[in-house]
Amino acid sequence: MRLPKPAILLASAIAIAAGVRIVSRLRSNRRMDDEVTFVTGGSRGLGLAIAMECARRGSRIAIAARYEDELERACLQLREMGTAVLPIVCDVRDRDQMQRAVRRVVAGFGRIDTLINNAGVIAVGPMETMDESDYRAAMETHFWAPYHAVEAVRAFFELQRAGRIVNIASIGGLMSVPHLLPYSASKFALVGYSEGLAAELARKGISVTTVCPGLMRTGSPRNATFKAQNEKEYAWFMLSDSLPGFSIGARAAARTVVDAALAGRRHVTLSAPAQAAALVHGIAPGFVVRVLSVAARLLPGPGGIGSANARGSQSETGVTRSPLTALGRKAERDFNQLS
Repeated sequence: MRLPKPAILLASAIAIAAGVRIVSRLRSNRRMDDEVTFVTGGSRGLGLAIAMECARRGSRIAIAARYEDELERACLQLREMGTAVLPIVCDVRDRDQMQRAVRRVVAGFGRIDTLINNAGVIAVGPMETMDESDYRAAMETHFWAPYHAVEAVRAFFELQRAGRIVNIASIGGLMSVPHLLPYSASKFALVGYSEGLAAELARKGISVTTVCPGLMRTGSPRNATFKAQNEKEYAWFMLSDSLPGFSIGARAAARTVVDAALAGRRHVTLSAPAQAAALVHGIAPGFVVRVLSVAARLLPGPGGIGSANARGSQSETGVTRSPLTALGRKAERDFNQLS
């Protein structure tokens, strides 16, 4: 029996993505002794996992986040690894605060070698429940915050004639995901900015790496916000984020991000499913949109709490407390998501 063309494309993409994943496991494990890494959103989740990976390789670490208690808990974890850590309370959306943060890093450590723009927000729900404030919050965090950080650090990198910028975007910045429209729109903006930045800064000795992760086990659903039928929205999000095969572990993701930055790679997509999806979208974007339109029909509709926001921790059910989410729960504990 002859397979339909979309099925052949999907099977080929999965095979190629699996091959890429195998090759990526041959990691350089390159050291970062005495370097300085500045991670925004570094107090929990993927940001903390990346900070820990850089610390493991010998880098000194500066982490920025809005809440002092989260920063202190993250610093304890990093100091236990024997690294020097500088915590900075900072709202990354504020240009002046970001400029002061960069000056503090340079004053404290004498230099910056790598900037990792990781801070993020996620609002989940049907498009009918999203308003302008949701789009503005996403753009301020995922586009304007990295822009301000890059502008703050660029002069130091140009003076050094060296530096690395890593922008954590998303597979949602390559293909728009239903019930995540503000998130996807803002990540598309970051991908466009980041790729153009890489082209323009290369002549100055500054590398820019655009990272597009798929689902990761970072414990983040607990602190995401959910609208409409929030318990059902949280359930599908938490399950997808927890199951092996669908998601990648935070430590594995962090190793790949750091390897890509040190190698000066321009772009990296994390996890075999995300790589397959990105490849198929590049070949047959209309087919992917049709598949996503089917997925959208299966997701919870409007209703429930409407446009109000509930955190994941406020949307628990028996499903989200079941053994199916055990890996997600472990990630919450490992990467400082519990508050």
